[in-house]
Amino acid sequence: MDKNMQTIMQKRIERTMEALRRSRMEACYAERAADVPGLVESLLREGDTVAAGGSVTLAEAGVLELLRSGRYRFLDRDVPGLSPADVRRIQLESFGADAYLTSANAVTEAGELYYVDGNGNRAAAVLFGPEQVIVVAGVNKIVPDLPSAVRRVRDTAAPANVQRLSCETYCRESGRCAGADQPAGLAGLTEGCRSDSRICCDYVVLGPQRRPGRIRVILVGEPLGY
Repeated sequence: MDKNMQTIMQKRIERTMEALRRSRMEACYAERAADVPGLVESLLREGDTVAAGGSVTLAEAGVLELLRSGRYRFLDRDVPGLSPADVRRIQLESFGADAYLTSANAVTEAGELYYVDGNGNRAAAVLFGPEQVIVVAGVNKIVPDLPSAVRRVRDTAAPANVQRLSCETYCRESGRCAGADQPAGLAGLTEGCRSDSRICCDYVVLGPQRRPGRIRVILVGEPLGY
């Protein structure tokens, strides 16, 4: 990356980290994706019960490999051969985990985390249950404000994820949300397709937290995930 663009990106990351701290979330920086597993390891204790939401970011950063290392009791919902009932049991058990790891659909420069879920299990665990939540987000997920976060999901995150999950939705066929031209404010927030495979069902914004430090955000100076 051009050094001038690198400087701009770094200032954006610093601004976002300061805002997250004002929101009573902990924030730290990893220059490269390769640095993320070491940071995550420093936040966990050997033997901790850990769980994770579905996340391309965690896979790309090597975090899932760390969780499967045998040092932790990993509630792994992606073990081959699990039945839907098994997956649901693991998702419910995740609420009692020592740590829940996930990414976010967007992180605003005002210190907010934005989530759009299909089943709601990820957003629910971020909101309540696990002792700590560790969020890993690449620089590509930093946006100026909530309307930009809404547009990011419609234009990028949702279309990419339905391709990954092979969901029969409008955005899989067109590459953009059916509600992409609707206002990105509260009035048009849930606009989109009416497919049975829709993944944009639950919308959550995390602002200033009552419990300081429960949510820890690792911002990465490289693009990660969708």
